[in-house]
Amino acid sequence: MAHRNDLATAVADGDRGALARAITLVESQRPADKAAAEQLLTTLLPRTGGALRVGITGAPGVGKSTLIEALGMQLCDAGRRVAVLAVDPSSTVSGGSILGDKTRMDQLSRRPEAFIRPSPGGGTLGGVASRTQEAMLLCEAAGFDVVLVETIGTGQSEVAVHDMVDFFLLLLSPAAGDELQGIKRGVMELCDGVLVNKADGDLIAAANATAQQCTLAMRVLHAGEANPPSVRTASATTGEGLSELWREIESTLARSRADGRFTQRRQQQAVRWLERSVREGLQALFEADGQIRTALASAKAKVAAGELVATAAANDLLRQWRNRCSAG
Repeated sequence: MAHRNDLATAVADGDRGALARAITLVESQRPADKAAAEQLLTTLLPRTGGALRVGITGAPGVGKSTLIEALGMQLCDAGRRVAVLAVDPSSTVSGGSILGDKTRMDQLSRRPEAFIRPSPGGGTLGGVASRTQEAMLLCEAAGFDVVLVETIGTGQSEVAVHDMVDFFLLLLSPAAGDELQGIKRGVMELCDGVLVNKADGDLIAAANATAQQCTLAMRVLHAGEANPPSVRTASATTGEGLSELWREIESTLARSRADGRFTQRRQQQAVRWLERSVREGLQALFEADGQIRTALASAKAKVAAGELVATAAANDLLRQWRNRCSAG
């Protein structure tokens, strides 16, 4: 008990090592660690909620890490404390993860005002690690007033990040103008802003053209809205346009605070987090039952062989589960 209280105190004091240990604790799958993590988060909850939460998504190679480092450096220079939760793709074969974000953000990782935490995605839908939301709360409890979440960038499932941030930024490349039709509609509808990155040198004209096309698309998708998502160009390499980007983010959030949308969005996110946690917990209990695991393996084989309809198999498994729960 004392050790857990010591960890909570150290996190609240801004101890970066303690913060790293705390995130490791909440990411652990061990039952004892889960109980300890729950207590830690409950203790620190009153200290959370004060940061600006920004999610950054985009296709691989669009420059997310480069942008985050450049933006993070500017924010640190302006006196902000910046936490970066960078989710690495995990191998679907080995489960391994590159975890190379500290290497890619070398300058930012050296700043005392910054904290970078790479976490394996682990196959979680939504492009975020399974415990990104808990890690975000811990960063806020440690005194970081800006939390940037870099997502994997894997398409439709990326919209899940919208459920945990205040501002959802979509990054596009200068060559994306001809590819706008292929961009998932869900991402375009949910994002709070679009940034065409790499707008420098010979790519400036292409970046401006892409921004114009994207602006037209946004007007169609957000027809009737007083303040549709803005579309900007910038260069993470030169830093051009990043100050304007951040002012736009702060202006958008100021408007949402004033009309109540900010609080409503966070409340809805908290409820969806609860619902997601319940589903995960029920699935874990379901799969932990030995007899159910055996029945599930048999059902998978029959469904794969075309001998059984998946919905019928699922209903039978759930019936068996309910009967076991009632009997137990």
